Amino acid sequence: MSRRKAVRFVSLSDVEEAAGRAVPERIWSYVMGGAGTEWTDRANRAEFDRWVLRPRVLAGVSKVDLSTTVLGETVRAPFYVAPTAYQGLVHPEGEVGMARAAARAGALAMFSTLSSASPEAIARARPRGPRWFQLYLQPEWEATERLVRRAEKAGFGAIVLTADTPVLGVRDRQLRSGFAIDSSLPLGGGPGVVPPSRGPEFEGDSYSVGRRYGESWEAVDRLRSVTDLPVVVKGVLGGADARLALAHGAAGVVVSNHGGRQLDRSPPALAVLPEVVRAVRGRAEVYLDGGVRRGTDVLVALALGARAVGIGRPLLWALAAGGGAGVERYLSLLATDTASGMILTGQSAIRHLDPKIVAPWPG
Repeated sequence: MSRRKAVRFVSLSDVEEAAGRAVPERIWSYVMGGAGTEWTDRANRAEFDRWVLRPRVLAGVSKVDLSTTVLGETVRAPFYVAPTAYQGLVHPEGEVGMARAAARAGALAMFSTLSSASPEAIARARPRGPRWFQLYLQPEWEATERLVRRAEKAGFGAIVLTADTPVLGVRDRQLRSGFAIDSSLPLGGGPGVVPPSRGPEFEGDSYSVGRRYGESWEAVDRLRSVTDLPVVVKGVLGGADARLALAHGAAGVVVSNHGGRQLDRSPPALAVLPEVVRAVRGRAEVYLDGGVRRGTDVLVALALGARAVGIGRPLLWALAAGGGAGVERYLSLLATDTASGMILTGQSAIRHLDPKIVAPWPG
C-alpha cells in the first residue's frame, strides 16, 4: 500500500483545514459538497447553535463512563463512524484504516455499500467489535440480496438501509468541479454493485428514476425475510416515517438528511429528532447524524433522545489528514471533549444522562 506524509492536527478545530491541504480539489468538492445551495448542510450546524448545555458546579463527579449500548451491544462511546462512500479516495488506507481505528476506540462503525474496500476486507481489519453494513438498494433485488448475504457472512451485525436516496440529490459544487459518482470508481463490493442513479431522466412525457419500480416500504419487509440481522432505516426526518419504519419491523431509525447531500431545504436532523423520539416511544433505538463536530454536540443530541450519534465528514477529514492514525486521534479527541462536557454538566454516565442538561437558546 502506498504511503504519504500525514498532515498533523492538534485539536478538533484543526482537522478540516488539515484535510483540505491533503486532498485534491475535485475530491474535496465531493467530501464537502451538499445538495443545491447547501442550505441543509449549513442548517445542520446552525441547529446545534440553538441549544445550550447547563453547567453544574460542585457536582461531585470524579469519573465519567462514556459507554452505552447499540442494539444490545456495549460500545465505549456514544458516537459512531457514520457510513461514507469511497474512503479510498481520500487516503490509501480507506475503510481498512477507518475500521482499525474504530476498533481501537471501541466504537460502532458503519460501512457503505459504496466502500472502496470489500466487506470481507473490512471484517478482517476489524475482527471484533460492532460493525454494521449500510445498504443501497440495487436495481435488481437479487443483487441486493447478495450484498446482504455477504455482509451477514462477514460478521456485520446489522443492515442499515439508506432510504433517502432513490436518486442522488443535485449537488452543485460537485457539478462545478466535474466530480461524479459513477461506475468508473472502484468498489469493494465488486463490479455488480452500482451507486444510486445520478438523477431522474426524462423519458417520453415523464421523469424516471432509472428502474422499473420505485423504492417502497416493501423493501424493509423483503430485507427482513432474507436475513436474521436487525434492520435499521436511515434517512428518517419525521414522526410519520418513524412510525412506518417500526410498523415494518425496523429495530432502529437514523434521523439523517444525508449530511445535506440529498434534498436541499430538508430540515436539519437535530430539529426533528425530538419529533422522531416521541413517535418511536422507546419501541426502537433512535440515532442521529448531521452537523456533529464536538463532544458538546454529542451531548445535546443524546439529551434530546438519540441513543448514539454518527460522525461523517469529520472522520473523512481525519482519515484524509492522517489515515487510520488520524481517525484514531480524532476519536480520542472527541471522547475527551465529550467527557469534559459530562464533568462540567455534572454527569457521570452516558446511560444515566439527565436530559435537563440541555435547553433552547435564547432561553
